[in-house]
Parts: sequence; structure tokens; C-alpha cells
Amino acid sequence: VLDSSSTIKKGSSISFIHHTNFIPLHFTMFSRIAPLAKTLTRPVMMRPAARSMVTIQEAMTAEDARKISCYSGFDYSIDEDAMVIDAVQKFAAFKVGCLVCVDDKGHLSGVISERDYITKIALLGRKSSETKVKEIATMSSKLITANVDETVEACMEKMLSSDIRHLPLVNDTGDLEGMISIKDLVKTTVMEKDETIKVLTNFALGKGGHFGSD
Repeated sequence: VLDSSSTIKKGSSISFIHHTNFIPLHFTMFSRIAPLAKTLTRPVMMRPAARSMVTIQEAMTAEDARKISCYSGFDYSIDEDAMVIDAVQKFAAFKVGCLVCVDDKGHLSGVISERDYITKIALLGRKSSETKVKEIATMSSKLITANVDETVEACMEKMLSSDIRHLPLVNDTGDLEGMISIKDLVKTTVMEKDETIKVLTNFALGKGGHFGSD
């Protein structure tokens, strides 16, 4: 092994001894770079974004529509044995297009509408004062009703599929609870959409303690 102070004499033999502490330069550089590369390639753990909650009210039901219906303000029933003229007078007095028929026990037995009067009395030349309601009404065997807990959407589907504009509402035991029209469902749907827009708008603007209205 030679250092800077060593002198080589002419004719001397030189023996090279492997130095165990000698580390090639390229290994030294690699050992310094490797930890850095490992750090750079280490996957970065992303924190999940904070999730905010906005509460939208449950879907409105037939009961909600009943509360705003014009049918909630008067007696919308008529005895099935009454004369058709009585039903027509009630149509005009309360500006409605349909009434529910009840039997002698007060139970729901059918519905009578303006359409029934036009197609089964006026067009046929029959006398409304001589024809009983039950003769032209849609009676219980063909009657379509809705439960008060059914959604507004479900009620609309019933009306559209059956081409009707009114639905008697019943409870779980089948007792009459009310009457709604297609107009009531439309008004309820508009109210529901307006409320949804209001909640989402307040959420976007950060209003209210729970993103509700101030």
C-alpha cells in the first residue's frame, strides 16, 4: 500500500494489499441517494375530506296533501241513495268535482264525479232528480283508494294509471279519512320542491346551525 510519502525504488517489487475499509465511490453515492428515493416514493396518506350533512325532509304523503285540500273544509260525502241532483248542487256550492258516497252506516261505498253526471245523465237525457247517486257512481268493487301514509308520488301514479283525478283516503282499518284531488298533489309537490331548494341553498351559503334557515 502506497501513500504520498512512499518512495518506490528501482527494481523493487510492489505488492497490492486489498484494504477492507475501502468502499467504491459509486456505492457510497448510492447509499446516500437510496434513503432519499425511498422517502420520495413513500405513499402519501390523504386525510378524508370532512363530510357535511344536510337534512332533507322526508317525502310528503297523502296526509300532507289532505291538510291543504279544499275537501278538508266541508262535508264531502253524500248518501248513495240520494238523488244525483243533490250531488250536482254540492259540486256547484263547494266548487269541487267529486264526492264520496256512503252507505246507511256511513261507510265508504263509492265516489261520484262531474264526469259521471255528464256521461251517464246529461248525455243520455236522464233526469238527475229521478236518478239515485249509486246508479251512476263508481262503487266500491271498482273503487281506487289511497292510504294516508302513501307518498304523494304513489298517489299520482295511481291517478295517472287509472285516469282519475280524485282519491278517497283511508286508514289502516279501511275507514274514510279524507279526499284529495290531483290539484292537491301538485300543490304539495311544489311545496316539497320549494323546501328542498331552500334547504340546499342554505346549505350552500352556510346558513343556520344545521344548515337550515336562519
